[in-house]
Amino acid sequence: MSGKSPYNPDPHAHPGLAAIALLEAGKAFAAFLAAAGLEISGPGPLRNLIDSLIRHVGGDPGHGAFSSLLGLITPDTVHLAAAILAAYGLLRAIEAWGLWRARAWASWLGCISAALYLPLDVYAIFRHPGWAAWLLLAVNLLVVWVLARDLRRRRQH
Repeated sequence: MSGKSPYNPDPHAHPGLAAIALLEAGKAFAAFLAAAGLEISGPGPLRNLIDSLIRHVGGDPGHGAFSSLLGLITPDTVHLAAAILAAYGLLRAIEAWGLWRARAWASWLGCISAALYLPLDVYAIFRHPGWAAWLLLAVNLLVVWVLARDLRRRRQH
């Protein structure tokens, strides 16, 4: 056997990395789209949406904490939310590029960020049990497993 490592950093040799890269690229696109939507529409439609959601759950948007929540939706907070969404989208786009190119740093970033969601996924199962919560947990567990396996293989070679 030659001294050459069997680990292949080609992303196409690891379909899991390519699939996760596409998932992350989709998240980036959705975040950029949401940021643009907030910037284009401004606070009015967001305020109307939240008002409708409050009424849907039986709340009174004109009083108490709900009123305070609606009062926080200003042009400045919408710009801030759009900036946060754009930063999140940029992070996901960078991760997607790194995973597509089979970069170790991207596997670390993806593994850590997906693992951070796991406690929230478990909480969601207890609060809102159903197939969607279980599916989200399963996807995040799969992402963590694939990326941790990639990192372990890199370390072994």
